[in-house]
Amino acid sequence: MQKFIITGGNRLNGEIELQGSKNSALPIMAAAFLAKGKCTLESCPNLTDVYSAARILNSLGSKCSITGNRAEIDSTVVSGSKISETLMREMRSSIMFMGAILGRMGECTFSVPGGCELGPRPIDMHLAALSKMGAEITDINGEITCRMPKGRGRGAKISLSFPSVGATENIILCAVLAEGETVINNAAREPEICDMCHFLRRCGARIKGDGESHIVVEGVESLHGCEYRIMPDRIAGATYLAMTAAAGGAMILKNACIAEMEPFISVLEQTGCFICAADNRIYLRRGGRLKAIRDRIRTMPHPGFPTDAQAVLMAALITADGTSVFEENIFDCRYRHTDALIKMGADIQVMGKAAVIRGVKRLHGADVEATDLRGGAAMAVAAVGAEGITRISCISHIDRGYENFEDVITSLGGKIRRE
Repeated sequence: MQKFIITGGNRLNGEIELQGSKNSALPIMAAAFLAKGKCTLESCPNLTDVYSAARILNSLGSKCSITGNRAEIDSTVVSGSKISETLMREMRSSIMFMGAILGRMGECTFSVPGGCELGPRPIDMHLAALSKMGAEITDINGEITCRMPKGRGRGAKISLSFPSVGATENIILCAVLAEGETVINNAAREPEICDMCHFLRRCGARIKGDGESHIVVEGVESLHGCEYRIMPDRIAGATYLAMTAAAGGAMILKNACIAEMEPFISVLEQTGCFICAADNRIYLRRGGRLKAIRDRIRTMPHPGFPTDAQAVLMAALITADGTSVFEENIFDCRYRHTDALIKMGADIQVMGKAAVIRGVKRLHGADVEATDLRGGAAMAVAAVGAEGITRISCISHIDRGYENFEDVITSLGGKIRRE
């Protein structure tokens, strides 16, 4: 089992280029299954989750290959409609293939997805929406089959009880080839959904309203291939900004999606860091000690503060002057990283949805275990700013979302190695 060995106490300085977005690449790869033609995706991040998505596509009869940061997907001829349990459990986002397969093939068989253990993964919202679009659903010993009796879905009006990213994506993926018009009310507004819709429109889909809570999809007979560049990864950007804030120093984040990162940047500025954002670049400089965030930090659907950035910001605030309070409103088990941070000297109290962080003067290295993708990244953020050596095990979690993680940190002057 590989580990990251991080020697903390070094200020970070330099420039880095932001990777392509994991949370865009995965639904766009699923969407490429709908196109009868070749899709070329540029700025596709080299991540284990992306390779898992490629394996799913190949198992369905698509031809998917990845070279560098380019993914080529040819779904002109496809043959499968079932995802094996092994492939489903490789990543949490595998569930989004349900809408794409159902939309293209008229049926889909799968099991409960895997990935990070962030609490229950209820897919009832997904299934209820697809049922409204005409799907007949059966569940036999955990194997779920969705089937369109007429071979093609039909448009429907769907109101989500919560603006779920996954449910919104699945509905859109199924609706683009369905008969008639599909309307989604209380849709998720995340930038990655907009990126997927931009891609689908390039392929010939008719979608309006993405980025708002009311989305309208007019079904078409078929989609064609296209070339597309995936948006930058706002959560990876937040991670490296938080890491520089934790360690001290200055950095420039190039290829940044400034508008999409604003909910995070506006909070990070309150710590006393100087931040300047323009021309797809974000400059951050931290001089003295960080200040705690005065107002409660509430994770919310976009455009609120992103749940994926909660852990990495918390890691930076551990040594801030004062007390910061987080309220996690998206996932039930999103504080699993706090035990490791406490082991490193943090003063954190978790009470249900709330986590209270009282700033300490310094952190020390420790042997810790990554619990999930963003929790593992938070441990690295804390380790870079800590005194001594930190060993992070189970780094396969981190590899799911960060491209060349140790190389990026090393380029900024951090001391990290994989062994």
